[in-house]
Amino acid sequence: MLCLYLIFHLNLMYSSIEIEDRIKVIEKCYWPLLKLAEANEIPMGVELSGYTLEKIKEIDFEWIEKFRKLLEAEKIELVGSGYAQIIGPLVPAVVNDWNQKLGLEIYENILGIRPQIALVNEMAYSGGIVEHYINNNFDAIIMEWNNPRRYHPEWKNEWRYFPQYAVAVGASNRIIPLIWADSIVFQKFQRYAQGELELEEYIEYLKGHYNKDENRYFPVYANDVEIFDFRPNRYNTEIEIDKQGEWPRIEEFFNQIKQSNSFKFVKPSKVLLGLSEKNAGNKLKLESPEQPIPVKKQEKYNVNRWALTGRNDLYINTECYKIYNAFLRGNPEREDWKELCYLWSSDFRTHITDKRWRKYSSRLDKFKEKWDDREKVEFKSENQRLSPIKLPYKSKKFWFYENDKYLFLETKELKLSLNKYKGLTIDKLWFKNVCEKPLMGTLPHGYYDEISLGADFYSGHTIIEKPGEHKITDLSRVRPEVLSNGSMVIIKSEIRDRGVKFNKEYRIYLEESFLEIVSLVKLTHREIAIIHPMNITFIPTSFDKGNLFYASHNGGGEIEKFKIRGDVIEHGRSLSSLISAKQGLGATEGMVIIGDKEKQLCIWHDNNVAALIPTIYYQLAGNNQYFLRLQYSAQEMDETFVEDEKKQNLEFCWKIRGSL
Repeated sequence: MLCLYLIFHLNLMYSSIEIEDRIKVIEKCYWPLLKLAEANEIPMGVELSGYTLEKIKEIDFEWIEKFRKLLEAEKIELVGSGYAQIIGPLVPAVVNDWNQKLGLEIYENILGIRPQIALVNEMAYSGGIVEHYINNNFDAIIMEWNNPRRYHPEWKNEWRYFPQYAVAVGASNRIIPLIWADSIVFQKFQRYAQGELELEEYIEYLKGHYNKDENRYFPVYANDVEIFDFRPNRYNTEIEIDKQGEWPRIEEFFNQIKQSNSFKFVKPSKVLLGLSEKNAGNKLKLESPEQPIPVKKQEKYNVNRWALTGRNDLYINTECYKIYNAFLRGNPEREDWKELCYLWSSDFRTHITDKRWRKYSSRLDKFKEKWDDREKVEFKSENQRLSPIKLPYKSKKFWFYENDKYLFLETKELKLSLNKYKGLTIDKLWFKNVCEKPLMGTLPHGYYDEISLGADFYSGHTIIEKPGEHKITDLSRVRPEVLSNGSMVIIKSEIRDRGVKFNKEYRIYLEESFLEIVSLVKLTHREIAIIHPMNITFIPTSFDKGNLFYASHNGGGEIEKFKIRGDVIEHGRSLSSLISAKQGLGATEGMVIIGDKEKQLCIWHDNNVAALIPTIYYQLAGNNQYFLRLQYSAQEMDETFVEDEKKQNLEFCWKIRGSL
């Protein structure tokens, strides 16, 4: 028997739907769903956020009453997701926890019921966010099979038909039951409903997953409701609605299945009965070094679409971080957390309409004003009473000298050499108490025999790439300014390249063991481009290749550690001329660690200044060599990107420290 289950996702926040059209969505999409469930007695899961539930209640209380009755009659099953549809791996752990708590309160207040199963929002998953579902007492989560499976060749294909366990990050290895969704399968259902597949073709497809010797569980649908007999106008390529209508086609499919001896419909919760089956109950880590944040559907649909594209994802995510950090210093109330979760909603970050974007921007600004405590990183160093120093310079605390090409600085904690010919890029950086060798710096052309690595690989520079144009960089010759006040040294540079102005400061605090880098990139306007404001190249001979790892937080309280393995990891690889990157790290605590068992480099970026997305590039290079780089992105390209004629001043701040 093939046990089929359905999860219909309701979202009145849908980015491309205007607020005044929500009543149409309820009429054309939400009511037919309930009527279909009631008339055909098809068990199904219905997932909606607390926010969507509140809005439906405001617009059509009768729908809420019908929904509640069907839940009480156990004809449908409530699936939770939190108060707002936020992308868990991109927001701090505390916000994720509040989002789940607020959602559960609203479900109980409006429906009198608490969901036992949760759908991972946008199926954007990390090992770190699992703790929030466990801590809020969910019985299971729903997450996509396809993307995690791609990077776990050790998994058996049969596991897709049975519930498993998702393993949370942390030494305790806590687990939660896992119910699969499947992007290929739900896209097939959509194609059938919208008339691209005939019923016979679709049934034959389902029969291909039937096995007479065992009961299998198969996720027929786990996606949007707003695409049936309604078009959100997100893409120009959307199929016209057939005269027959799509809900009648779905009903025809349901009736066909009810007459079959090979299939039956079950509620999502009934899938958990299969945990005792032979191919069920495996404890799985869905994340991987190649894909630390799996997201549903094809790779063009990845975490960057909510972080670095849209109308200005970097800006609004940074503003949300500023509010969050102000919360940590203040005394926010429940309604404040609720508002922050709303402002972090995913739909404001993709195909949001002009009208809704203006309304959102105003609301964000107003809430930020309420919590603005004026704390920020000062880029201008004039306020710190610094004076120019002449080189060479030697004191008890530091030694500073130069030659034509390089600047050299040494303190009791670190040594640094900077390349004046290449925009003050880092030639070498040593942390004396960690390693005798430099841990990061420049690998010159010819370092590798591998022709694909036949270039200079610098550290500490910015790269801007526009389609069809040469790169814009801050790799020109500079005459740096060196300042000191006895407790710190600042090395400053300024470069212009084709209308872009780059300012950079290296800050060395003489009693501290870290290097701070503050930079400013001034752009004439926001346009289609890739902006990578920091690149860090690691010195291969300084690390043990067999024990290399990287680690960061992706929405959880525990740091996630990934062993660097295989031939290649390329988070930032371009997928097409439209989609410029396929992966990234949430870095929700602003930290990335890269190292081996003996030593590590800890790199912090200030999300309060710019909520950047770090990416890892790793490649084997022959002769037991490898190439490893950490790259930060402030902007990527995809189909959601919107240009803006306003000037952009992008500020960034990093701190780099070595540790054992």
